[in-house]
Amino acid sequence: MIEKIPGVSGINGVNNIARTQKNNKTSSKNLNFADILRNAIDDVNKTQKISQQMSADYAAGKIDNIHNVIISAEKASLSLKLTTEVTNKIVQAYKEIMRMQI
Repeated sequence: MIEKIPGVSGINGVNNIARTQKNNKTSSKNLNFADILRNAIDDVNKTQKISQQMSADYAAGKIDNIHNVIISAEKASLSLKLTTEVTNKIVQAYKEIMRMQI
């Protein structure tokens, strides 16, 4: 089954890919969890602002294509829902860790 993946030849190919990804991760900029979370929230905020601006432009008559406005609104809605769910999972994991007995 794995032999069917282009560019991967068996387990050795998978190991080579894993080694390459590991080397790329160590050479890239080291980001901590807070930076990653902050960047994700900033992206959600940008998506929300774009959606609001497109809605305002549609209401003002600057945009004729309602499809793009609706797609933008759905993207903003889905990104907010995903962020909420991830936040809930993080809080749930934190609470679970705090309940652990050492």
